[in-house]
Amino acid sequence: MQRSRTPRTPRTTALTVPVLALVSALALSACGGSGSSGDDSSDGDAKGKPEASTAPSPKADPAAELNEVVLGKSEVKGFKVEKPQTEFVFAKSRDEIKADKAGCAPLAYAMSQFPLGTPRADLTRVASGPDGPSAFTYVALASYPAGKAKAALAELSRAVGSCGAGFTAKAGKNTNPYASITAEKALTPAGADESVAFNAVTPYKGRNHTVRTLAARHGDTLAVYFAVDGTAFVQSYAGNAKVAQPIVKAQSAKLSR
Repeated sequence: MQRSRTPRTPRTTALTVPVLALVSALALSACGGSGSSGDDSSDGDAKGKPEASTAPSPKADPAAELNEVVLGKSEVKGFKVEKPQTEFVFAKSRDEIKADKAGCAPLAYAMSQFPLGTPRADLTRVASGPDGPSAFTYVALASYPAGKAKAALAELSRAVGSCGAGFTAKAGKNTNPYASITAEKALTPAGADESVAFNAVTPYKGRNHTVRTLAARHGDTLAVYFAVDGTAFVQSYAGNAKVAQPIVKAQSAKLSR
């Protein structure tokens, strides 16, 4: 992955505190800046001595690599990309999230910006743009050991297929019901190996709100995009969020370099 400048700490997002509290109560707020450190355990001594002219290669840092390829604050025209706030979240850790149907848990993780499977490192950004300050597309990147990203995406695909009737996710006192899960046909982003897309309908105060998720695999990295219309929840109209394609295109391009 080609190096790029790591984004500076952003200013507070344009979404007001009451809206953030509402959206996060519905499990639609991101976990904040979840970049985790990579596996720094030792590989042990190699059998035999290396040749004198062979210099040891530095071990890759998955977290640093993700920081190098994640979108910068003003990198996509018309959008502002920031680290999400941490005050208003559905859950503080993935372990807090429980689904009433165990097989649906990967869907709850993806829609709460927690990583799928067992990544070596992960981080999250949130983009707001032309559709208004409360129309968000979250970008969650995760780096995996060889083959694990493919397995995590396959697990998500199985969950989409088996959870069509919906499920309920809980984290502490927070509860988020999903009335339905529907697979969607979406083009695999340029440069990605495969993708899974779905929408979820969550009811709130008599209105049905549709949120959307697109997960794309680039080798051993997963990019999960999640779209939600926060204003729809506050103003009590049916939300129909769509993943911002300029964000997907720009992030996919960086992951494919």
